[in-house]
Amino acid sequence: MNFFSKRFLLESKRLVQLTWPLLVAQLTQMLMGVVDTVMAGHYDALDMAAVALGFSVTIPLMCFLQGIALALPPIISRYQGSRQSDQVAFAAQQAGYLLLVISLIILLLYPAIPTILQWFPMEDGLFQITLDYVRYVLLAMPAFALYQWLRNYCEGLGNTKPTMIITVIGLLFNVVANYCFIYGAGPLPAFGGAGCGIATAIVITVMFISTLVYTHMSRRLAHYALFSVLFGPDFKQMVRTFRLGFPVAMTLLFEVTLFAVVALMLTPFGATTIAAHQIALNFSSLMFMFPLSMGMAVSIRVGFRVGQNNYRQAATAVKSALVIGLCVAVLTATFTVVGKGIIISLYTTDTAVINTASALLIYAALFQFSDAIQVISANTLRGYKDTTAMFILTFFAYWIIGLPAGIILGRTNWITDAPMEAAGFWIGFIIGLSSAAVMLGLRVWVLQRRHASTPSYRPAQN
Repeated sequence: MNFFSKRFLLESKRLVQLTWPLLVAQLTQMLMGVVDTVMAGHYDALDMAAVALGFSVTIPLMCFLQGIALALPPIISRYQGSRQSDQVAFAAQQAGYLLLVISLIILLLYPAIPTILQWFPMEDGLFQITLDYVRYVLLAMPAFALYQWLRNYCEGLGNTKPTMIITVIGLLFNVVANYCFIYGAGPLPAFGGAGCGIATAIVITVMFISTLVYTHMSRRLAHYALFSVLFGPDFKQMVRTFRLGFPVAMTLLFEVTLFAVVALMLTPFGATTIAAHQIALNFSSLMFMFPLSMGMAVSIRVGFRVGQNNYRQAATAVKSALVIGLCVAVLTATFTVVGKGIIISLYTTDTAVINTASALLIYAALFQFSDAIQVISANTLRGYKDTTAMFILTFFAYWIIGLPAGIILGRTNWITDAPMEAAGFWIGFIIGLSSAAVMLGLRVWVLQRRHASTPSYRPAQN
């Protein structure tokens, strides 16, 4: 491949232009979780563990909603590429109806939360804080669904900067809200770790309202007239969107719940192990935002190019994303290893937690390479609307290969003299993500070979 060809440089430029606002937005959103963990950790180690467990319960639900919303960008970017702008508002509104319905269904889980948490053994104090945290966040699910809807509407049309600005404001607001509700301020009592849940719910609502106002008033989006005509719910279109989004949601869910289930399975090893695992997971998730943002950008570019029937340029966009993603992985992995002492000190001063987390961050550095390949490949398939294959392959990689490997190494002495605890599960992560990278990469190659003979025309837009 010629890295200096006009096609490669064009796609690299457009990918970077789309990616950096997405990256800032994703990093900022993830930093909210980091802020929650750090501020709860400085309040009490028990509260930090509770926030970690509560996050493990709520993040799969939020990722499922986000996955459904991620069906929208390839739909509307194809309409944009094929110059069918009149179809954008209808498709977007149906996605909004769908997300709202799903969020209300999730809200019905509220009474069952104590029963769900009782499946996992934990001390009473940890249980109550975790329960309160989950309840508060669950109440914000409808607002989160609608925020993801409007966010993906903007991003699908290549308008990524507003999300960046809104999430940065949300992060600043989150710090203030956390301080008020965790430690107490004025008439507000100190809620401890549960206060993170209250702050998160408030911030989500504020971000939804801000995005709604922007979308309604934006001159750049006025051409697509999202709110000019209100379309009624169209069941067939909602089903089509769900069929495209469900595999995406399940793909996200398979990866996220792999980490969430591990956090819950580590509860018998005590709060120290859970806290160390959460630090390593929290930071590695932060680094994951780099390839994830690149993946989100390439799905938009692939959808746009496919809408133009330009499969050759779509393949070039994928190659550009993989090259950039792997180069960034080298940098983030190096930073993780070299700076692990400084990283951990931001979270805690507990010596036992520091020692355990230090070892786990080595594993976190190793899986960043396969993580970059698998997430860019998965989002490429989303751009091609080949989401069913993504669903099957990630399920097999994460749950049939990765998790069992982690359980064998972390909880048994079948291979090692004693259970490796958290380290064993992190080795399982590496195995699962590497398997996903290979299988998803091969699927992308098969699709590109299939489209290689499709005639393309030169696009009028880039």
